Amino acid sequence: MNSQQDLSSASREELLAIIAQQQAMIAEQQTVSAELRETIGQMQAMIEELLRRIAGLEARLGGKGSGGPPGNKPANAKPREKEPRKRRAQGFARRRMAPTRRVEHALDNCPDCGTKLLGGWVQRTREVIELPTVPVEVVEHVYIARQCPVCNKRQVPKVDLGEVVVGQQRLGVNLVSLIVSLREEGRLPVRTIQWYLDTFHHLRLSVGEIVDLLHRTARQAQPEVEVIKQQVRESPAVCGDETGWRENGQNGYVWTFSTPTQRFLLHGGRNKEMVDEALGDDFGGVLVTDFYQAYDHYPGLHQRCWSHLLRDIHGLKAIYPDDASLAGWAKDVQDLYTEAKAFQSTDARARRRAQEGFERQLLDLALPLTDDPLAVQARLCRRIRRYAKELFVFVAEPSVPADNNLAERSLRHLVTSRKISGGTRSAAGTDSKMILATVFGTWRAQGLNAFLRCRALLTSPQV
Repeated sequence: MNSQQDLSSASREELLAIIAQQQAMIAEQQTVSAELRETIGQMQAMIEELLRRIAGLEARLGGKGSGGPPGNKPANAKPREKEPRKRRAQGFARRRMAPTRRVEHALDNCPDCGTKLLGGWVQRTREVIELPTVPVEVVEHVYIARQCPVCNKRQVPKVDLGEVVVGQQRLGVNLVSLIVSLREEGRLPVRTIQWYLDTFHHLRLSVGEIVDLLHRTARQAQPEVEVIKQQVRESPAVCGDETGWRENGQNGYVWTFSTPTQRFLLHGGRNKEMVDEALGDDFGGVLVTDFYQAYDHYPGLHQRCWSHLLRDIHGLKAIYPDDASLAGWAKDVQDLYTEAKAFQSTDARARRRAQEGFERQLLDLALPLTDDPLAVQARLCRRIRRYAKELFVFVAEPSVPADNNLAERSLRHLVTSRKISGGTRSAAGTDSKMILATVFGTWRAQGLNAFLRCRALLTSPQV
């Protein structure tokens, strides 16, 4: 009543306001109603689609409408003919090794009634691979002297033990080869080698004895190192690199000059004379290195490492990620390098012209920025300007790599050894380490078994 009285006494303006409010509410409800109707329509369409899929699945499974309960095959379904299993080209089961010992397990009496059991057949087998702890074999060579009854002379046999022992050592070649291989190929510290020999072979050797046989093996390998060095010098392309090495706490450097099948390492300073010492005066191949200035004096063909250049460009982009000019320039350099790598031709003059063309394009990218104070890549552009003639040698010489990754990989084993041992303690230890690293690195590059090659080295006649 109160609301009716209020409406009856309301003014015209108030009534118009109430009417407008109700019209807005009606419009809102109509909008909601339309959305609900649309949703209902979508739900109905979805239900129909689901029903259609259910019917299809039931037909495939032989359910409703197929004459049988859901999940069963129809009564009139034809039995499927069993196809023969397709034979594989090879089996993928783990291959068993040839057994060296056989242990049979059988019951002598029936566990139920106690009757004695005889005969039987193989029910199953189980392979167990074990490594026995084998004590070291100590062989005593006894030389028997005999006297000739005719000439009355004492005769003692002259036995050549070169296949079992080196010189007057007491350690056999297999044992020495194992210790040297554990040291160089396994990168084990000397005291770890001590522990291994004592634990698994009941052999106790002193640190000095192990170190001494490493020196002996290095002296035995010196002629092979000379052969490797000569092969490196005669190669058409050599990759060079250097890394740090401490000797008795003093900083030094190890240099490597490597080919795909040879690794030559030597220790010294970080001066340019090390390059001359390694390559000699007669080397006429292509030297592949990074941008270290100690290589600059080499007068022959020189290929600078693109991996180092692109790595420095990437590092600069990481420092200045928002520099659009740097990003565009880096992409242009990368694209040019990719194009150069993809270039192929059997015509030597065409390859030479292509090399010169790539050099001009790279200089066009670098020269405008060399003296630009706002260009963050100015330093790299000056490097490109200086070494432009040494960046695309690989285009004219297809056998030359565009980077010195080979040299870096040849140092990786030695770097890991350095992190374990910290270096060497004497000049003699460093010399032995370089010799052994050279021969073992070469064997590794050639895919040879280091233990067998070391044994062959120790038993080979020395000049």
